[in-house]
Amino acid sequence: MTDATQNRKSRGPNNTDPSHRTTRGPNKGAAQADFAPYFYDNGPYIQNGNLALFSLSEDTAVGTHIYSLNGTDPEGQEVRYGLAFDPGSKQYFRVDPVSGNITLVEKLDREKQDSIDVLVSVTDGRSKVVERVTVFVMDANDEKPEFQNMPAIVNVLETAQSGSSLFQVQALDRDTGSGGSINYYLQGAQSSLFSIDRHSGVLRIRSGETLDYEKSKTHFVTVIAKDGGGDFNGREQFMSSSASLTINVVDQQDTPPSFIGTPYFGFVYEVSLPGSEVYRVLAKDGDAGNPNPIVYSMDDGDDGVFGINKTNGRITLLTQPGNLKREIFNIIVRASEVGENGKLLDYGTTPVVIRVVDLNNNPPTFYGEHGPQNTFQLTMNEHPPEGEILRGLKITVNDSDQGANAKFNLRLIGPGRMLRVVPQTVLNEAQVTILVDDSSSMDYEKYQFLTYKLLAVEIDTPERFSATADIIIHLLDTNDNAPKFSSDYYIARIPENSPGGSNVVSVTATDPDSGRWGEVRYSIYGSGADLFLIQPASGIIYTQPWASLDAELRSKYNFYVKAEDTEGKYSLAEVFVTVLDLNDHSPAFNQNLLEKTMVIGAPVMIQAVDEDAEEPNNVIEYSIMKADPDNIFDINTSTGEIVLKSYVKSMAIVQNITKQKECIWSVVVQARDQGQPSFSTTAVLKIDITEATQLGGGPLSTFLMQSRDKPLQILAMLAGVIGTMVVVTVTISTATFMRNKRSNRVLPHRRVRRRPQKPSQGWSTWTLPRPFGRGWGRGGGGDPADKPLPLAHPPPPCAPALPPPASQYHWAVPTVSGGVAVAAKAKRKQRSKEDLMNKALVSELKMRLEQKRLQNQY
Repeated sequence: MTDATQNRKSRGPNNTDPSHRTTRGPNKGAAQADFAPYFYDNGPYIQNGNLALFSLSEDTAVGTHIYSLNGTDPEGQEVRYGLAFDPGSKQYFRVDPVSGNITLVEKLDREKQDSIDVLVSVTDGRSKVVERVTVFVMDANDEKPEFQNMPAIVNVLETAQSGSSLFQVQALDRDTGSGGSINYYLQGAQSSLFSIDRHSGVLRIRSGETLDYEKSKTHFVTVIAKDGGGDFNGREQFMSSSASLTINVVDQQDTPPSFIGTPYFGFVYEVSLPGSEVYRVLAKDGDAGNPNPIVYSMDDGDDGVFGINKTNGRITLLTQPGNLKREIFNIIVRASEVGENGKLLDYGTTPVVIRVVDLNNNPPTFYGEHGPQNTFQLTMNEHPPEGEILRGLKITVNDSDQGANAKFNLRLIGPGRMLRVVPQTVLNEAQVTILVDDSSSMDYEKYQFLTYKLLAVEIDTPERFSATADIIIHLLDTNDNAPKFSSDYYIARIPENSPGGSNVVSVTATDPDSGRWGEVRYSIYGSGADLFLIQPASGIIYTQPWASLDAELRSKYNFYVKAEDTEGKYSLAEVFVTVLDLNDHSPAFNQNLLEKTMVIGAPVMIQAVDEDAEEPNNVIEYSIMKADPDNIFDINTSTGEIVLKSYVKSMAIVQNITKQKECIWSVVVQARDQGQPSFSTTAVLKIDITEATQLGGGPLSTFLMQSRDKPLQILAMLAGVIGTMVVVTVTISTATFMRNKRSNRVLPHRRVRRRPQKPSQGWSTWTLPRPFGRGWGRGGGGDPADKPLPLAHPPPPCAPALPPPASQYHWAVPTVSGGVAVAAKAKRKQRSKEDLMNKALVSELKMRLEQKRLQNQY
């Protein structure tokens, strides 16, 4: 407990204090006590107070708010806080004087400083209280283990026992707790030979293992020191370090001598002399760190004809080669260590094989049926079966030497890999066999004859003697190829006016076979070949003598041409023939005299047809050659659409142009194609000019009149009206049924009573306005036939009656004043028939609606 804390506990609001003072107010004469401010002492592990007994982890980040000073003034005055450090000390903290919040401003390191003395103060502006507190820095796992005695080098005898202690590793971790505890591990392949105690760090030879200088003189061991882990920045962290330990193995005399360069093979030749060196052996002490001298001797197999120098290991021949009774000698040579007193110690042995060899003075030689031969010839068909033996070649190869000198390889050198030789390795003598390896490459069209070199080369002799023989194979041709066209398809063009027998295209196919097998015959077939023939020998395709090609009837032909040799091998190609269109048709109107009715503001259309098949021969251009009166019409040169000049906007202007009573113009129209040469046709067009007039009789009449040239549009309208009526009827019936069902009423049954018909009046009738009157049009006026037509409806519930025949209706069809051509009259008559049918359908619809209405009344 600090002195300031003790003083604070002995004072209160009514107690006196050394820092107590009196003041006199401006309006009061009595003295008033003033007490010093003080800190709240809230004890350890509290984040506000006077910082007493506060501890802080060393991994706290700089800039972190770590604590809040908390004090008060007895008189309620506002207090300010302060921090101070001893002179020369690092200032780790900073305080906000108003809020008292303390912030870390320097990095902490417990290993360097584990506590910090701080002077905290609180003042009310008059009195100031200062207290010394200690902040303890708590450990975090931020230090790696540090080796104290590594890296190091240790020398160990190779005779050290398994499990022997070699070295004790020492490491230190400056952290506390589990972060300061250390465990040891080995890393790498050496961990299979050595082991380490994880707690003490003692390094040993692993149980069951030994060191061997002769296998490895040095071992490098990597030791890992790892701490027990601890908290760092809010998470658990493990730190580790590594160091190397070098273990040198010290050699001991425990290994016998060993021979260098084994196995050993020596040779004695027929010209060797007694005393000549056959071979020299070399041995070294297995204990290379401290070797002993070596002496040589023979144990067995020398038969007294070979000797060895005990110092240098030189083996020599002791007799003439002719006295040697064996071809191969297996001699056992001993190498012994010599101790300090000359005593023979440990030893090692090795076999030495000595072969008696004849001189290599005979090269390989090829033989035929009559002795040595270096040229062999054969005639055969091309493409023999693969694996077939060329039995016409009788070849033998021989080397008169013995042993290795008579061993040689056979190779066949020539174009490609069509042939191979068997056997490939020969000792002394063999029958040579030539086999077919690639039949497809033995092609007469590529090679008329094949030339190969048969080569025999010795294998294991310094001289490498060799011999060669020429093999010449003459190939005979067979029919192994089909004719082949120069192209897979041929494209030809021929004008449509070409006479019969005209050449179209020439096809070519070649057969690389020789003689009669290379002769090619041509033929054609296919659905498009009816109009064509081909010359079998030359391949020229021409038209039938009677053929007449017409591009307008058919412009494209395709068929197949076949090339076949004398044995029936063939190939195909496709021929495409295009008949070129010529301008041989003139444009044609459907009539030479045309009649059209033109409503002012609307065009009329003329059309001519050119039966040529291609452009520009069938492209037509229209023009007005003559008009009477002139200069009133324009024509679209591409479509044939004729319109009035833009200034002609009414019949009054038309009547001013012509003095005729009837406004009919005669126009000569020309249709000309764009071919070369160009053809043209003219036609006389009579145009009756009229104005559009609003029809009487309501919207239905107007619609029917406007659509008199479009019967399908009228039928679609009538179908739509009927469909709408049916939908409305079904909807009303469904709604009525659902309403009666919800009301759960049982309607009384009553008999349907029919009204008696009046003999004089018949059925009840209604009138249907006539859509067209006879007086409609420019003539005007009325007609008694324009009265409404009476239409009768059948009494319910009978089926509706059929519509009255069209002949009962008599209304006038509007006409246009002026002369009408025969074709226009026929069209109007047809239109009148269609209008009558439409009227009948309307009548039928109204009768059905009336029947439905009567049923609903009853």
